[in-house]
Amino acid sequence: MTSKAIPVYPVLLAGGSGTRLWPVSRELFPKQLAKLFGEDSLIQATIKRLSPALDTGLVRIVCGKDHESDIGRHLREIGIDPQNKIITEPCGRNTAPAILLALRHILQEVDDAVVFIFPADHVIRHPKRFQEKLLAAQRLAEAGHIVTFGIKPYYPETGYGYIEGGDPAGEAALSIRRFVEKPDRRTAEVYLASGNFFWNSGMFAFRASVMAREFARLQPDMSERFRQMMNGSPSLALEDYASLPNVSIDVAVMEQTKIGVVLPADLGWSDIGSWKSLYDFLPKDEANNVLNGDVIVQQSDHCFVMSHERLIAINRLSHIVIVETPDAIFVSDMETSRDVKEIVAILKAQKRLQAQKHTTVTTPWGSRTTLEAKPGYRVHRLNMFPKECAEIHDEGPGVKTLVSVDGTARILQNDREIRLTPGSAVSVTPMETIRIENPSSDEIRLLEIETTAPDTQEENA
Repeated sequence: MTSKAIPVYPVLLAGGSGTRLWPVSRELFPKQLAKLFGEDSLIQATIKRLSPALDTGLVRIVCGKDHESDIGRHLREIGIDPQNKIITEPCGRNTAPAILLALRHILQEVDDAVVFIFPADHVIRHPKRFQEKLLAAQRLAEAGHIVTFGIKPYYPETGYGYIEGGDPAGEAALSIRRFVEKPDRRTAEVYLASGNFFWNSGMFAFRASVMAREFARLQPDMSERFRQMMNGSPSLALEDYASLPNVSIDVAVMEQTKIGVVLPADLGWSDIGSWKSLYDFLPKDEANNVLNGDVIVQQSDHCFVMSHERLIAINRLSHIVIVETPDAIFVSDMETSRDVKEIVAILKAQKRLQAQKHTTVTTPWGSRTTLEAKPGYRVHRLNMFPKECAEIHDEGPGVKTLVSVDGTARILQNDREIRLTPGSAVSVTPMETIRIENPSSDEIRLLEIETTAPDTQEENA
C-alpha cells in the first residue's frame, strides 16, 4: 500500500514599503500590486507561473492588513477564492517571523506539508525551467533538506547577496558553505568567475515539520514566543508581533542550519529592485528603449519611459528613466534610478501623500479617485462594484454631496430610502453617516463633492 503524499503549500511573502519603484509603488500600493507589464500584476504573475507544478488552490499569502483587500481582489481576478488564503501580519517584521507565521497556520491545518516560499514581486523569464526546478526542489524537501534557489549569475552584480555552494547533494543541488552579503565590484567578479557562487533569490522549499524543528533549535525564544502568542488563535496582537526580532530567514536559520542546500537555477530571474532592473528585464525596441503608455520618442536611446495618463514626448535623451502617474513624475539618470528610495524618504519626512497612496485608492466595495483638491473643496469619483455597499461619514465641519453619474444607487439616510439616479444628488450633513448600496449587476459611478473650510482642507488633504 502506497503512503499518502503530503500536501504542497506555496507561500508568497507580499510585504513591502513601496520605495524602490516609486512613483508607481507606494506604501499602500507596493510593487507586487502593480501591473508593470502585461495584464497581470506581479503577484498574479507569480501565482500563475506556479501551475501546473504546484497547486495554486493551496496558495497562502502573507501580507500586511493594509494590503489584504487589494490582494484578495487580485486573487479573485485570476479565479482564486481568497477565503482562508491570506495571512495578515499585524506589522512588518522581516522574513523569519513571516515564514514562521505561515508555518504555524499551515501546521494548524495539516500534520505536515512541503512548503515553498516565494517573494510575491519577482519576475522569471523562463517559466519551463522554473517548473522543472520546482519539482526538483520538492523532491529535495521531501528528503529532509531545506532548499534555497540560487540564481546563476551572468554579471558581477553588487546589489544581491550570494550563496557559496559546496559538495553535490542530489538533484544538481549543492551543500551550502556560506551566505555572503552584497559584495563590492571586485569581489563580485571573483564570485562570477568561480562558478559556485549564486545570487540569493529568497525562494525556499522545505517540509513544514523540518523548518519548525530548525526554528525551535536555532531560534528557541522566537519559536516559543510564537507558540504562546498564537495558542490556537488565528491572529496575533500587534504588540506581541512587534516585539519579535526583525530578522531575515537567512540570518535566523539558513546561515546556521546543517541541512540547507542550494539548487542552482538559470531562470532569467530578477527581483525588480529598481527601474534599471525592470529596464534590463524587458524587451527593447531598435533604439534600446522600453516604452509603455502614450509616449513619443525622437532621437533618443536606452531610455525607460512609462506613461499612465498623460502624453510623454522626449527628444535627444539617452539612458534616462521617466515614470508618470496622475500625481507625480520621476525623472532620473538610468544608472542612479535606485536612488528614488531617498526621494521617498524626503516625501515621508514632509508627510506628503504621494509617498503613501495614489489618487485612486481601492476598497472592498470599489475605488475612490481624487479628481481635484483645492482649498475649500475636494471632488472624488466613487466606483462601486456590483452588489456592494459602503458607508459615507461626514466628520464636519463641511458638507458632502453625492451625485450619481452612471447607474442607480440605493441610499439609506435617517431611516429613509433614496434612489439616486443619474443627475440626482443627496447631501450628507456634518457628523452624519449614510449607507450607499449598488443593487445592480453593473458597476456604478458617483461624484462625491466635499466643501470644507480652507484651513481644514489643508490639514486633511
